[in-house]
Amino acid sequence: MSLARDARRWLRAHRYGLLSTHSRAVEGYPFGSVVPYVLDHQGCPVMLISRLAEHTKNLAADARVSLVIHDTGDDVQAQARVTLLGKAERVADPLTIEPRYERYFPATSGYRTQLDFEFWRIAPVTLRAIAGFAKAHWVSREAYTPPPNTLADDEPGILEHMNADHAHTLTDYCRLQNITVKQGVTMIGVDCDGFDLNVDGELKRFEFDAPVVDAMAVRGALIALANKARAS
Repeated sequence: MSLARDARRWLRAHRYGLLSTHSRAVEGYPFGSVVPYVLDHQGCPVMLISRLAEHTKNLAADARVSLVIHDTGDDVQAQARVTLLGKAERVADPLTIEPRYERYFPATSGYRTQLDFEFWRIAPVTLRAIAGFAKAHWVSREAYTPPPNTLADDEPGILEHMNADHAHTLTDYCRLQNITVKQGVTMIGVDCDGFDLNVDGELKRFEFDAPVVDAMAVRGALIALANKARAS
């Protein structure tokens, strides 16, 4: 597996990052803030942030940012982490990302229309991937970018079908990862690298063996995973 795909998977498996912007209030200094995000189908982190927030004011003046994604633990430097450098821009059509974002962060429903929040997307320029101590590499934008795919259009139909007709299969997937379903499980997102389930209120990530690019390829990957689960 390539380091670039590992980095993309790392970003997909997390939901919060440290966003660094160029401070307007204290010129010449970086300003860090923790933000929730979801990757879109082009691999770009998308944030829903308040127009009044300090980092939003900074973005309007200078679009250059970095987003650091890492795990917490006793020895952070020994763990994998990714720094994505890119340029931020407002999402011109919020409806292209809002349904996906709200499936991952349902508490934000209404933020855009009722409060002062707006969607921003970070277009990657390059990434720094660290696999552990003394294992750091630069990853190009071209290597990181997902393969061209139709999943932005295909995703709603796939989710509707899996949740309506294959709830038992979702439970089978959980069993593969030794996850016990007590109340319920739903599929909330699918992308070229895998899919996400909401299991009793917690998000669980499942990876495909190889990238997929359309609904038929997703179907094949899901069937293969279901067969593996039942065989086990």
